[in-house]
Amino acid sequence: MICPKGKGHEKSYEVLEGVHIYRHALREASRAAGYLREYCLALFHQTCLSFRVRRRQSIDAIQACNPPDLMFLVALIHKLLFGTRFVFDHHDLSPELYVTKFGRKDMFHRLLCFFERQTFRMADASIATNETFRDIAIARGGMAPDRVVVVKSYPEASRFRRTLADQSLVAPGKHLIGYLGIMGEQDGVETMVRALAEIIHVRKRSDVHGLIIGDGPELGRLKKLAAELNLGDSLRFSGYLSGQPLMAHLSALNIGVIPDPPNEFNDKLSMNKVFEYMMLGLPIVQFNLRQARRDAREAALVVPEHSPEGLADGILALVDDPQRCMEMSAAGRAVAEREFQWATEARRYLTAYRTVFRRRLDVNDKRHYPAS
Repeated sequence: MICPKGKGHEKSYEVLEGVHIYRHALREASRAAGYLREYCLALFHQTCLSFRVRRRQSIDAIQACNPPDLMFLVALIHKLLFGTRFVFDHHDLSPELYVTKFGRKDMFHRLLCFFERQTFRMADASIATNETFRDIAIARGGMAPDRVVVVKSYPEASRFRRTLADQSLVAPGKHLIGYLGIMGEQDGVETMVRALAEIIHVRKRSDVHGLIIGDGPELGRLKKLAAELNLGDSLRFSGYLSGQPLMAHLSALNIGVIPDPPNEFNDKLSMNKVFEYMMLGLPIVQFNLRQARRDAREAALVVPEHSPEGLADGILALVDDPQRCMEMSAAGRAVAEREFQWATEARRYLTAYRTVFRRRLDVNDKRHYPAS
């Protein structure tokens, strides 16, 4: 695996559970020119590291998870020189993300559209996170339908389940409202912070407090905003968590929030936090996002007005209606137990490699299949 360094994962090389991980430095861009610079720097590091991997072992296939969409160039070198197969794991819509971040369709946007087309054009198979992404791969990317496989990123049930809640987060008579995920500018976490300020200071509700789990480029600014809004102990930031500490924090939540704003980018995404909230039986409050609404079904309360006040309305509607919360919780758990089966998704994932290698792969076979 070749990927950027991140908080808690700064080692340039390590082996975890048999996976060889090579990491490179990468600073997230905040302006258009920096966006292209970020892509080019990532491309340079990934190319160098890919040849370091090849010196140690053969590579049968390269699977690229975007962004950035320049990674097809790394795979192209190996494809031309060594016949290496290329699988595009389509995670983000880079053209839509660019418009969301910078609010315009300019030369950089046209470049991203070009890179996306070339990525699909070169791919031997493509993995889509939902049916909307599959349609884009076929219509916008020109992929043959039989070379596009939908694989949902469901959490693994044996690892992602309720446990004993962290008691430092549990307060009698209080409802804990939570967010789990990345904190980037496009993720809307600021709206949740302002919604909590609305609930606590304007509507004078002392029975609601918040927890934000995760990391990202906006974390420092969000902490500063929480201090400016005098939220104090009413809002906690846990930072990045994994394993048992993560589950202990999530198990303390009463309601899960999806604060991502409605836009062309978010409207098409299947968000991991939707699946994770449902797996834990958390009722969800979210804005009107087409794909998230489709994924969450009866487990979500959809807020029509995109504003802190609108989100506050949605949160309090659930806080003040325990029966509705129980029904939404049961609906989410029922869908998760019935449909969130990673073993099924793993078989679909291997379908992409059957397409590439034209041979049978068994999901239960413990041998290593090259897919790095």
